[in-house]
Amino acid sequence: MSDNGEEVLVLVEPYAFRRGGHHQHALLALAQARGGTVVIAPNGVARDTLNALHQAGARLVTGAAGLPARAFLWAAGFLAHLSWVGQRLFRSRWWPRAVRRSPHQVTLLARCLVEAAALRTGGRQVSGPRAVVVLTASEGLHGVAALLGGVSHLRFVHETSTTEGTCLRMLARLARRAERRVFVLCPTPAVHDQMVSLFPRVVCRVRVFAVDDGRRLTEHEHDGGRLAFDIPGSETVVCLVGGWWPHKDIAVVDQALGLLTEPLHVIVTGHPLDEDVLARWADLKQVRLHVEPGPLSEAVLRLVYGASDATLVARHAGVGKESGLVMDAAQWGVPLIVSDHDPHLTARLGDAPWVRLFTAGDPRALAAVLDDLVRLPLPPPGHRAPARLGMPTAAEQADFLIDTAARLTAGKEDG
Repeated sequence: MSDNGEEVLVLVEPYAFRRGGHHQHALLALAQARGGTVVIAPNGVARDTLNALHQAGARLVTGAAGLPARAFLWAAGFLAHLSWVGQRLFRSRWWPRAVRRSPHQVTLLARCLVEAAALRTGGRQVSGPRAVVVLTASEGLHGVAALLGGVSHLRFVHETSTTEGTCLRMLARLARRAERRVFVLCPTPAVHDQMVSLFPRVVCRVRVFAVDDGRRLTEHEHDGGRLAFDIPGSETVVCLVGGWWPHKDIAVVDQALGLLTEPLHVIVTGHPLDEDVLARWADLKQVRLHVEPGPLSEAVLRLVYGASDATLVARHAGVGKESGLVMDAAQWGVPLIVSDHDPHLTARLGDAPWVRLFTAGDPRALAAVLDDLVRLPLPPPGHRAPARLGMPTAAEQADFLIDTAARLTAGKEDG
């Protein structure tokens, strides 16, 4: 229990070792908003995140505490390595589909064991009332994680990239009663619908994951960004932030840049990137390319956004998970160019003056929007933009998590 008698917020982040990004931003904002927060990082923590957590006064625990938790974490590491080997061994399409899927099933089990280790560790750190939240949770084996972890908890499930196979479904049935100790939070309606169809017995709710930290870009960061990339203030810039993952439609961006009729600076950041595509962009007549590879610290990322007249988000039609880049644009004050890949997101953004939508998968539509940006810059989003997207403040999110965890513990959340 905290010094003022309130419940302690316990945040589990298995991916705290990664630098920067959507999840780390929420972790830090919540820790800063709620004094005495305990952060469990079973796989370690990035240096930037470590320093920020210490400054926020959070209590950080890395690894696992207690014999069962250490055993779970060791087993998870072994299974993760086994999955890595299997993915390379069975990647050929000559193997039956079930065999090719098996390494991903092993990964799902490994992630469950990491969560169980973290939950048990969190249970040892706080003896009194607590609200335990897994910020980046696995999309399966919810009851198994609760049973092995021994703690009622909330779980943010961001996407459903892997489903439970036959063996894991049998394992999940053994822990079915423990599913009552789990409350799943889905950042978007699309993810919620997927979860409900896969796990009808688990209580699921829609709750935006990103939080508004109120730290909009400053004029100094706008000027500093242009200076950092050596871009004159009168020239137009878009940024393409984050690694080029399968849900992103880099092909449509590639084709659109080749259709531009106006000169445009493009800042590309993240990992992984395709060097062949970048080389092609560097040779385009209308494109001035700037590349910052690898995950960036938040300070550098803010300079990237500060230098930009808009951020570009291009996804394949039907992708429905929350976009941290869209949320960054709304809260930090950056105009947005985004594909209409998600009907729910499109409905929320459709008439916003700081947003330009283009048809997902249509390079000519994107090229037209980019050319228009050069001719007529977009205004920055207003201070109410985060609320328009359903983003709570960090303090509001912390209060919601604590209240929901209390209701779960009291048995008042029954779906």
